[in-house]
Amino acid sequence: MNLRDTPEQAHFRSDVRAFLAANLPPGWGTPAFRAPQSGEERVAFGRAWQRKLHDGGFAGLEWPRAFGGRGASAIESLIFGEEYARVRAPELVQLAVGTHLVGPTLIACGTDEQKERHLAAILRGDAVWCQGFSEPNAGSDLASLRTRGDVQGDSVVVNGQKIWTSFAQHADWCILVVRTEANSQRHRGLSFLLVDMKTPGITICPLREITGEAWFNEVFFDAVRVPIENIVGTLHRGWDVIVTTLAHERGSSAAFARLGATLVQLTALARRTPSAIGGGSAAADPRIRQQLAQYWTEVAVLRMSAYRSASALEAGGVPGPEGSTLKLAWSELEQRVMDTAIEISGLAGLVCEGEALAVDAGFWGRELLWSRAATIYAGTSEVQRNILAQRVLGLPRAARP
Repeated sequence: MNLRDTPEQAHFRSDVRAFLAANLPPGWGTPAFRAPQSGEERVAFGRAWQRKLHDGGFAGLEWPRAFGGRGASAIESLIFGEEYARVRAPELVQLAVGTHLVGPTLIACGTDEQKERHLAAILRGDAVWCQGFSEPNAGSDLASLRTRGDVQGDSVVVNGQKIWTSFAQHADWCILVVRTEANSQRHRGLSFLLVDMKTPGITICPLREITGEAWFNEVFFDAVRVPIENIVGTLHRGWDVIVTTLAHERGSSAAFARLGATLVQLTALARRTPSAIGGGSAAADPRIRQQLAQYWTEVAVLRMSAYRSASALEAGGVPGPEGSTLKLAWSELEQRVMDTAIEISGLAGLVCEGEALAVDAGFWGRELLWSRAATIYAGTSEVQRNILAQRVLGLPRAARP
């Protein structure tokens, strides 16, 4: 593993910087930029930015060229993430299920017809996807899900409930996991479906979070008919497809870059904020300095780990359970970083009003609240530790009571 750019990688980094400099919205990153406010505005903004990425050749970086991607290496993907975070370019969380999960899953497991129908639309930003995995009694323990899918002729008829479904109210399509084999248990008898969210029988109920946002939703399925050709993989063998999806969800390694950009802002905040103990800025407080140094060290370790993981991915071609190491590390670090930000900024930092930009007064308050979810979504910290214990360290599975 070499942490220095090769000439080809340096050229790619330069191309990314030039594209971002030429295409970021006017005033981006300054108070002059009016951030989209409503959910609909944010989705429209995200679609437009995704189209720019597509037209510039930076959509689907690691997707094979045969499917419209750039065919970039895992290392180039990390370079893109570093440059993207450096200028705090728009986060496309509304489109991430499609670009990061659905696309790679269809490339690996989908039929030719499914790939042709969906991949290009995902890359262009024409389709927003949501993820119908979690249920009220099946969150981290996904294998206990109960939503039923009964095969009737040329359709799978779905009945049940999903929860914590991000952006379902804006989604065009959903990847949905249901139990299609009666009386099956755990990982057996599951099927992985592609569901048009305009299908009759789907009811979406937004859930307001502590941030004031309503990204999450409950989604109810009442006799929803899904064409049988929308099954990904094999009927009753959906767990194999789920594992592919979760590997991409948990294996993302660019979070270190975003955390690094946040630490730049946090260091600047410490330098301009008076110390709570008096005598200069918060940055002069030895304890705050030590915390910041510790965070910078951990981000550097995360970066090296991400590059090591990317190197292994290039050699082996498939994300492994080691991705849980990265998810566990960055999610817990993010929470500690936000705690320190509020300690430095004081009560004013808890205010959440404002635009969705790093320059406004509500940034740290929103980030603090949102960071609490980091150790829950994409598998809780407890789940990540179990994965590492069993699949990386080879420890025995604990006996069920």
